[in-house]
Amino acid sequence: MTNKTRNTVAGPDRRDFLKAGSVAAVATVGMPYFLANPSLVAGTIVGDRPKMGCIGTGSRWGAVGPNAMAFADCVAVCDVDANHAQNAAKTVEDRQGKRPDIYEDYRKVLERDDITVVTIVTTDHWHSKIAVEAMQAGKDVYCEKPLTLTIEEGKQICKVAKETGRVFQVGTQQRSEMGQMFLKAVALVRDGRIGDVTKVTCAIGGAPTSPSLPVVEIPAGLNWEMWLGQAPKVDYRKMGGSSRCHYEFRWWYEYSGGKMTDWGAHHIDIAQWAINQNGDNQGALEVNPLEVTHPVEFKDGYPTDDSMYNTATQFNVHCKMTGGANLFIRHDAKDMGFDNGIFFEGTKGQFLVNRGKLVGEPVDELKENPLPDALLKELYNGKTPEGNNAHMKNFFDCIADRGLPVSDVFSHHRALTTCHLANIAIRLNRKLKWDPVAQQMVGDDQANQWQSRQQREGYQINVEV
Repeated sequence: MTNKTRNTVAGPDRRDFLKAGSVAAVATVGMPYFLANPSLVAGTIVGDRPKMGCIGTGSRWGAVGPNAMAFADCVAVCDVDANHAQNAAKTVEDRQGKRPDIYEDYRKVLERDDITVVTIVTTDHWHSKIAVEAMQAGKDVYCEKPLTLTIEEGKQICKVAKETGRVFQVGTQQRSEMGQMFLKAVALVRDGRIGDVTKVTCAIGGAPTSPSLPVVEIPAGLNWEMWLGQAPKVDYRKMGGSSRCHYEFRWWYEYSGGKMTDWGAHHIDIAQWAINQNGDNQGALEVNPLEVTHPVEFKDGYPTDDSMYNTATQFNVHCKMTGGANLFIRHDAKDMGFDNGIFFEGTKGQFLVNRGKLVGEPVDELKENPLPDALLKELYNGKTPEGNNAHMKNFFDCIADRGLPVSDVFSHHRALTTCHLANIAIRLNRKLKWDPVAQQMVGDDQANQWQSRQQREGYQINVEV
């Protein structure tokens, strides 16, 4: 946390980006025909396909890297865990017939002029710094969610995206895939099928607990110093067969935000998209923690013991939104009949959507009164989602025409701001008032300091906002 006072301004909106992107496109070489016909070249190295570098190659990369290789040639992989990097290199070689270069330091990837596209699939606390520097280096970016560790990082990314005009797709695949159930859910709301939205409930799951984890030797091949990055310097810990530096990072506030920024980055994104809260100057007005359970004691917002998981295990947070709707973010909604999903309630109806179903009377009525194709296309920024790899295809289509991807950084920043506000509220255990125009807490200087974190020397993000 920093006590430095910063002057903040409202972030750029999607229209501003399109203007900046049209200028940047003048200097961009047009993409070849394969972008419209990826099946013709998927899995092979073909002449003028974009050259791609993959930064972060852990387990999640297995669902990102191969999808991206349907449209680009991977010429470099990078990871602070040498085992991850070697495994990814083998996957690339098996698919493309040529082994990529391997790096430990992401900056080596960004220095290469031949690489025009990068994927970022690191731990959450590394996303923003790499993304900012990638855009500044002239790369188009596909980055997994959640994009940021703090609200300030979102402001920084939006500023740099506007300045550089780079194409940036966030990995919130629910906007494109899962049978387009979430896209249809958004369209149902936007088309007035449930009337005025009064309440939205997002059930996103609770976080696990852990015992006090023992300090162990750093595994061979892991650069623990660089893995920690901006986070405080601490010992390496391990529990059973799972190491702190892999999936478990989500359960420490130092590196992530628990379920609030894990599943919340998906479901809260869809909820705000549906009620049209993703535009500039939109979002939450008040964030009130009705229920919260943390596994460790907090003092001034920091845990007194960081040897165990410290993100909230249970929560119910009420957000009053600028459009008048009430958004509830809960660890579960069993009393409402579902564990995970988004339940929309309006003056004319209600329905539920999750990755397994889209159900409710308004959904049943689609058989007789289907959604307008024009609305679905408008929501998808003028394009149409296609196939199981639609989200990645949308990214490369936008690289070709310099358009705005369906999961752009500006709307993601606004949705993730709600997640971050919820986490700040439950850590401080009090209601927060938020001005979405100024992007500042109202009447709470302490909470405003929580928009950023103190970053370790050498790992700062050097963008003033």
